[in-house]
Amino acid sequence: MSVLCPPAVHFPEHEVTLADTLATARRLHPRHPRLDTVLRLIENTGVRTRRLLQPLDLTLAHPGVAARTGLYWEAVRTHLPALVTEALERAAMSRDQIHAVVFVSCTAFTMPSPIVWMINELGFSTDVDQIPLAQLGCAAGSGAISASARYCRAHPDRNVLIVAFELCSLCYQPTDTDVGALLSAGLFGDGFAAAVMRGTARSGLRIERSASETIASTADWISYDVRETGFHFRLDSRVRHTMRAVTPAIGKVVEEAGWSTGELDFVLAHAGGPRILDDLTRFLDIDPALHRFSRAALSEHGNTASVLIFDALARFWDDGAARPGARGVIAGFGPGVSADFSLGVVL
Repeated sequence: MSVLCPPAVHFPEHEVTLADTLATARRLHPRHPRLDTVLRLIENTGVRTRRLLQPLDLTLAHPGVAARTGLYWEAVRTHLPALVTEALERAAMSRDQIHAVVFVSCTAFTMPSPIVWMINELGFSTDVDQIPLAQLGCAAGSGAISASARYCRAHPDRNVLIVAFELCSLCYQPTDTDVGALLSAGLFGDGFAAAVMRGTARSGLRIERSASETIASTADWISYDVRETGFHFRLDSRVRHTMRAVTPAIGKVVEEAGWSTGELDFVLAHAGGPRILDDLTRFLDIDPALHRFSRAALSEHGNTASVLIFDALARFWDDGAARPGARGVIAGFGPGVSADFSLGVVL
């Protein structure tokens, strides 16, 4: 058995509104030839507020890769202890009951991973299995859930702590002015999440099965261009058409479980934007209301990469929708273009 417990989700203190974002775009790029298009696309994302690690003026500066990595580590030391403590409390577990840590992040690269810092500073066992995931991008939240579920099915007496730690603002590049880059700058936010996957439990979200699907010949549609100044995010406009290609794989897994997409009680999807959710609704033939938790996460916090799926999950639990017997899908989409998805039943 693999049972996901309710997640802890935290956000940094500095809030940026849609009005702030639009005003900044106008101020920084008054002569951009496609400024009207950029502003329209940002407004259509549905993102109304975001949280950033630093005030907006500091976020817009680029102090260098070394300085940004230092900011990342400072955030780890500041935010991770309380986040981990809350996640363990929500699962009614202690540190010594955790046998593996899956640490997910695509917004900084460190070696060793922060899991080693957690062992040294937060009291986790020195023999904990370390599973860092760095290159799944926005699909990594769902990917971490799938990987942890497989681990627990292989080791029913063990438990996994998942940590998603994303500081998308540290990837902002002032020199990138193409439409995709400017859209991304108005879409992404920062956030942190943690959740326990238990090998056995009487309550939580039991992960029934997981699968993934990668669309051939789309590797450069969502990617990092690595330069001296760090990661430069690349987003191809064709990404918005990819749900037609991946939804048959989701439907197949649902059918293999003996379910029907029309009978799903919840769909918690990483929402890179509202178009993704609209297409999932259409191609899976599901009730649009099933996306209310994903839409709320996107609207209030923006695209927080791997964290967003846990934001939606937290809303699912806090709203009281996680009723025993409820069945649904957790799905994430990211570089590849790849999709990762799991089926879950609330215990």
